[in-house]
Amino acid sequence: MNIKANPPMPVVGTTLYKEVQRQVLRALAAGEWKPGSAIPAEKKLCEMFSVSIGTLRKAIDELVAENILIRHQGRGTYVAQHNRAQQMFRFFNFTDHAGNKTYPQLSLISYSKRRVDKVAAEKLRLAASDKAIAFTNLLYLEEQPVIVDDIVLPEPLFTSLTEAQIRNRPNTLYNLYQTDFGISIIRIEERLRAGTALPRYAELLGIKPGAPILEVRRVAFSYDDRPVEWRISYVNTDKHEYAVPTAQ
Repeated sequence: MNIKANPPMPVVGTTLYKEVQRQVLRALAAGEWKPGSAIPAEKKLCEMFSVSIGTLRKAIDELVAENILIRHQGRGTYVAQHNRAQQMFRFFNFTDHAGNKTYPQLSLISYSKRRVDKVAAEKLRLAASDKAIAFTNLLYLEEQPVIVDDIVLPEPLFTSLTEAQIRNRPNTLYNLYQTDFGISIIRIEERLRAGTALPRYAELLGIKPGAPILEVRRVAFSYDDRPVEWRISYVNTDKHEYAVPTAQ
């Protein structure tokens, strides 16, 4: 364990428990505690950070509330893992008009490695000369094509990622990032806008070119607040809609 057993020094304007959170997140980003593994017991963490049990618990409580850590009664606190259930209820925000959510079936449409474009470079904090991995997924809900995802990843973080890995993955895309590349998505930022379907997307979605669609622009972030995915989703809202998750 590389965390030093010294009192964490808060950044000016922050409280001690926030600095404990930052140190925990830095440890997670460095891979010191792996997804699915238990973090040290409270007593050990208090010794490591030289803080009181109250300060530690406040820091851990917030990380649990953010689904970065998970408490198992009687067993301890664990690093969250991405799986189908978590993806469905945390990062997949589409339902039918009655509010029912179903897991999508995916078809990989295209895959390429290329120089990052201007917008993706800005969103992913890359240089214009950096390489990117770009691919498009078509998502089916209730056997109907509903969503086209254009996804861009920074190639330096996913150097060995192949088309076959994406096409044949047994779990969610975020699970693939985590298990194969050690990159955990802990939060997303999304912006929505109304749009009209360009011919390419209209053909994939089975609608007329120019038909109204919903566009969802997403940046996904890892532990160290590093952007690791830029995605634009084109959504046919005839039978489905974007549903904001209810706070727990």
